[in-house]
Amino acid sequence: MLGLEIVKEVYRKERDSYKLDLSLNEQYIIELFSFPSPPKRPSRPEATGLRHLAFSVDSVEDTVAHLAEKGMQTESIRTDEITGKKFTFFDDPEDLPIEIYEA
Repeated sequence: MLGLEIVKEVYRKERDSYKLDLSLNEQYIIELFSFPSPPKRPSRPEATGLRHLAFSVDSVEDTVAHLAEKGMQTESIRTDEITGKKFTFFDDPEDLPIEIYEA
């Protein structure tokens, strides 16, 4: 089980938005922002700010198969030229890329 805890939630009146700080296993901090009408921003080929999330998996092939069973499409599996590890991408519901990367 992940040790995910809410550290702080702040309403920012001047922006009519919330900022949520999460702690993962007391090691990582994740900041989430909400805005009532955020502008659409391009995510490819690169973007300022958060480009994408990446998740480490034991088997990229098994994860791709699992996603396919759920109706998700992924890009072709590629190999990182530097590490020799497999990876691929799929899109979240807002069309932002999510990477799965071999552990």
